[in-house]
Amino acid sequence: MKMTTLGDTGLATSRIGLGLAALGRPGYINLGHSDDLRAGRDVASMEARAQVVLDAARSAGVRYFDAARSYGRAEDFLAGWLASRRIGPGEVTIGSKWGYTYTAGWQVEADRHEVKDHSLGTLRRQVAETRAAFGPFVGLYQIHSATLESGVLDDPEVLEALARLRSESGWKVGLSLTGPRQAETLRKALGVEIGGERLFDCVQATWNLLEPSSGPALESARAEGLGVIVKEALANGRLTGRNDDPGFLDRRRRLEAEADRLGATLDALALAAVLDRPWADVVLSGASTVDQLASNLTALEVPWDDRAEANLQSLQEPPDAYWTARSRLSWN
Repeated sequence: MKMTTLGDTGLATSRIGLGLAALGRPGYINLGHSDDLRAGRDVASMEARAQVVLDAARSAGVRYFDAARSYGRAEDFLAGWLASRRIGPGEVTIGSKWGYTYTAGWQVEADRHEVKDHSLGTLRRQVAETRAAFGPFVGLYQIHSATLESGVLDDPEVLEALARLRSESGWKVGLSLTGPRQAETLRKALGVEIGGERLFDCVQATWNLLEPSSGPALESARAEGLGVIVKEALANGRLTGRNDDPGFLDRRRRLEAEADRLGATLDALALAAVLDRPWADVVLSGASTVDQLASNLTALEVPWDDRAEANLQSLQEPPDAYWTARSRLSWN
């Protein structure tokens, strides 16, 4: 797989990375997640499954792996895999995130699956937890789902602590985004300076054929040297064959027609759209199985063209509508 550099960070990465949001916990909002876990949702079964998918990803050339403190046991699964395969620091790039605490107790149905808290206390606790899991492997540490409403970009204690972490550990510092105001949040983040130096090295944002509104802001961030990681390129399964919503049928037919023309699966088509953005360094696969991963990776061979660009623009949803639909997806 073609390698690139994550913005100006110096971190080497493959064009497609693997996110562990669906691999690290028994419940997630991806369509059909429950079908992927029929072999077992206990910790041992899920760790074994994660290791199989991680092995397949590494064999295919994937060199960027994305975790978070709130992804159940994703950090532990990833750290155990690194140790058992004797993978050394520098052979892969690891990114993780702080700001959410996993609270589901390894259950699919829970009152609250995760609790968001961007306070200094949470940062300090979760930095220590991530450091204990990965040691020297961490390359990138990000605020998890920063928003204007959370106030994290206005908290001088947190921002200064992140700057110290960056200076003392050598970790690059970034933020992931969520919600209909991703672009506004990113523009604010680009103006954050500590000691006369821009704080953030990288941004991770949602961009897909249904919700491309963050594109211009991501393009600007990349021009300023930030690394750009794209998440949710498949819209949590809405851009795959698992989306049988009758209200999506017309748009699914348009997707299928374009996929047939280009000789692609629906998931590969959606990922290829991201890979065609010149500002996108990495697009994350959220695969839960080896078969899903293999299909995702064929995106590297899809000949995305101007016709696909024009034909699929009509799939777009207003940002508020997209994020409302996402909020209604069921944990399964």
